[in-house]
Amino acid sequence: MRNRKIISFIVTLILLIAVLLFSMMAGSIRVSFGELIQGLFTGNNEDVIVIKDLRMPRIIIAMFAGAALAVAGVLLQAIMRNPLADSGIIGISSGAQFTYIFGVTLFPTLFFWSPLFAFIGGGIACFLVFSLSWKSGLHPLRLILIGVAINAVFTGLTESFNFRGSYSVTSISSATTSTLSMKTWNDVEIMVIFGGIGLVLAFLTFASCNLLALQDKTAKSLGVPVMRLRIYIAAVAVLLAATSSAIAGMIAFIGILIPHIGRQLVGNDHKLLIPFSAVAGALLLLLADTLGRTIIAPNEIPASIIMAIIGGPFLIFLLRREDKLNETR
Repeated sequence: MRNRKIISFIVTLILLIAVLLFSMMAGSIRVSFGELIQGLFTGNNEDVIVIKDLRMPRIIIAMFAGAALAVAGVLLQAIMRNPLADSGIIGISSGAQFTYIFGVTLFPTLFFWSPLFAFIGGGIACFLVFSLSWKSGLHPLRLILIGVAINAVFTGLTESFNFRGSYSVTSISSATTSTLSMKTWNDVEIMVIFGGIGLVLAFLTFASCNLLALQDKTAKSLGVPVMRLRIYIAAVAVLLAATSSAIAGMIAFIGILIPHIGRQLVGNDHKLLIPFSAVAGALLLLLADTLGRTIIAPNEIPASIIMAIIGGPFLIFLLRREDKLNETR
């Protein structure tokens, strides 16, 4: 079992490095591995300069956003004890999107702090979903239905905010399509700082996440401050999801796919599950973005669309599996 966990980590890391290199070389501008390395060190190759300024920012943002969304999914599932909790499905990302757009529209000079605007909306959405879904526990179907409703409300508010008079302004972020193109190094700076802080805080919560796997009565009898831990872990999850939504846009299903795969490969111990999910989430979103911009190059398919195609059937599978488990109990 231990060897399998180590092998899973190593294989996932190798795949991430391989996709990273391929993503840097492939696209409308193609370079060989030798040209890429030489151009990065010497700066003489014009194509590599273009790759460095245009392609590298979106690659870094894709990896950080994928890691953030996957880890946010792990944390939300830990506090809600529900394998279907995902920031993109239950409305946290759409809530973050609304307050992000509202904040940067009113205060454009505070763009660097945009993840904090998004954090406010994500926190409100998380509170609404948790409080409205709780009824002697969190039933998976109830959580999804209320989450979809919250998601629809915030999506409607976002689209309404982007509407001006008799014409519609191009949305800063769409509920269904999010593209990672045209990202700058300023976006990378914001993503790395806020996303990095969130990931570090998430790694430090592994022991608390393991404790929340116990029944509330058992945990309280051991002196565990259950509600305080839930609030803290939820805040970290919202920070990760909000940062990703503010910079990369709304991308669903990573927070469901990766934790589920991670539990199959490395187990339920969050000491291993959280870092593995970070690496695997980075791999998945980078792969989706790379496929999206190379399949029909020079045109692009947004990574969010590819994730929806993959994640939709997977969510149906998990719901049917949960129903069968409930029938056998």
